[in-house]
Amino acid sequence: MQVHKSFTAEQVKALLKGYCQGMIERKAVEDMLGIEKTRFFALLKHYRNNPEGFSLAYRRKTVKRLHGSVEKEIEHALKEEKCLIDDPELPITDYNYSAIRDRLLKKGTKVALSTIIDRAKESGCYLKSSQENRS
Repeated sequence: MQVHKSFTAEQVKALLKGYCQGMIERKAVEDMLGIEKTRFFALLKHYRNNPEGFSLAYRRKTVKRLHGSVEKEIEHALKEEKCLIDDPELPITDYNYSAIRDRLLKKGTKVALSTIIDRAKESGCYLKSSQENRS
């Protein structure tokens, strides 16, 4: 459960304060918040480190957007693959997104396969698989 979506920081702070003062049992706080023991103790530690400044806000550790150069690398790789598919001399008829990911990885660019497929759909470099066509 995402505590920050169901409770305010003040509500959680009051429960943790009650626990610290011996007024509420740990299990009761866990049940009220819908969390397990590990999450409880992580919140408690955070609260004890700074009771006045306690917050449920956190910073994401992952970057949501790719750097522009990575976007260009993906686009370039998709265009190369499209040229192979469009060449009537070659027996290639489908995109191989895993191969694109592997080629990018060899260049030092780590990108999720789902990201490559999303970019392929956006740029028109996507063919429905035979399984998708059956639906």
